[in-house]
Amino acid sequence: MALQAFRDELASTAAALAAPGTGLLAADESTGTIGKRFDAIGLENNEENRRAYRTLLATSEGLSDHISGVILFEETLFQNSTTEAGGAPLVDLFKAQGIVPGIKVDQGVEPLAGGLSGETCCTGLKGLAERAARYYERGARFAKWRAVLQISSNGSPSELSVRENAWGLARYARTVQEQGLVPIVEPEILMDGDHDVTTTAAVQEWVLRTTYEALAVNGVFLEGSLLKPSMTCAGAACPQQPSAEEVGEFTVRTLMRTVPSAVPAILFLSGGLSEEDASLCLNAINQVAGPSAAPWHLGFSYGRALQHSCLKHWAGRDLKAGQAALLARARANGAASLGAYIPGSEPSDDSSLFVANYSY
Repeated sequence: MALQAFRDELASTAAALAAPGTGLLAADESTGTIGKRFDAIGLENNEENRRAYRTLLATSEGLSDHISGVILFEETLFQNSTTEAGGAPLVDLFKAQGIVPGIKVDQGVEPLAGGLSGETCCTGLKGLAERAARYYERGARFAKWRAVLQISSNGSPSELSVRENAWGLARYARTVQEQGLVPIVEPEILMDGDHDVTTTAAVQEWVLRTTYEALAVNGVFLEGSLLKPSMTCAGAACPQQPSAEEVGEFTVRTLMRTVPSAVPAILFLSGGLSEEDASLCLNAINQVAGPSAAPWHLGFSYGRALQHSCLKHWAGRDLKAGQAALLARARANGAASLGAYIPGSEPSDDSSLFVANYSY
C-alpha cells in the first residue's frame, strides 16, 4: 500500500532526473574518501572544509542547466552552508536551483560468505525504511545503493555473487520506494583486470538480466526507478583498449538486450575514466543509440569525472575557479548526453582517475 501511495510522485521524480541534456552530480563521498581528495590538494579533512567545498557545489550558478540531481552523503544532507552563503541548509540551496537532492543509503560492502576471494555484498538493509523516511522528510527524493562486482581470473563473479548483489539491490529498491524515494540501482562492474570488452559485455548482460529478474520478483515500480551501470569497457590492464566508439557500440547492445523500456533513464558511472574519456564515451553511446532508437534517456552520474578539476582549481581557496571547472565538465557531459559533445571543447584534465578496487 505504501508504494501505491507514492507511485505518481516516484514517476514524476524519475522523469525530472531523466531530463534531456542532464545527468547527476555524485557528491556522496564518505568522510574518508573526501579526505583522500583533500590530501591531493593539501587541505585538511575537517567539517568546515567539507562544508566549504559542498557550498561551492550548491552555489554554482547555472549548474542546473546540465545537472538534474545531486547524490549527497548523509552529513551533507543535514549540513548547513557557510556563513558567506547565508548558512542555509545545503539541501535547500540545491533545491532552489531546481536540482533534486538524493542520498547514498548503502553502508558499504563486506566479504561475501561462500563467495570467491574478493567478492562482496552490500550492507545497509537493516533499518533502511526508517532512514529513508527520515531522508525524505529532510528533502531527499531519490536514493543510491552501490553493489560491486569484479571480473577476475579466479572465476569471479560467481553465481552466488551475482544473485546476492541483485537481490540486495532489489530489496533496497522496493524498501526506499515505499518511503517515497526513487531508487538508483547500481550494479557496478569494476574496471580492475585484464579482460577484454567482449568478456565485460557477456558478464554485464548476465548481471543486468539477473538484477531485473530480482526487481520483478520484489515488485519494484520500474517507471519510478533509475539504472546506474558501468559502461561496457575492457579491464584497465587489458592491452587492447576499445575506442570510445567501440565502448558505445558494446554498451548500447548490452543495454538493449537486458534493460526494460519502462526504466526512464540509464545514468552511467565513470568508473575511473578520465574526465575527457568519460565525456567521449558517453557521447559515443548517445551517437550509437541515436535520438530516438533507445527507449531511455542515456545520461551520467559522475563523481570524479565532474569534480577532479573542480577540486584542483578550488584548492580550498579559489571559489570562482572551482565553480568554473565544475560548470565546464557539466556542460561537456550535458552535451555528451545528447551525442553533441565536441572533443576538447571544454577544459578538462585527461589524467586517468582509475583506482584499483575502488570504494567510497
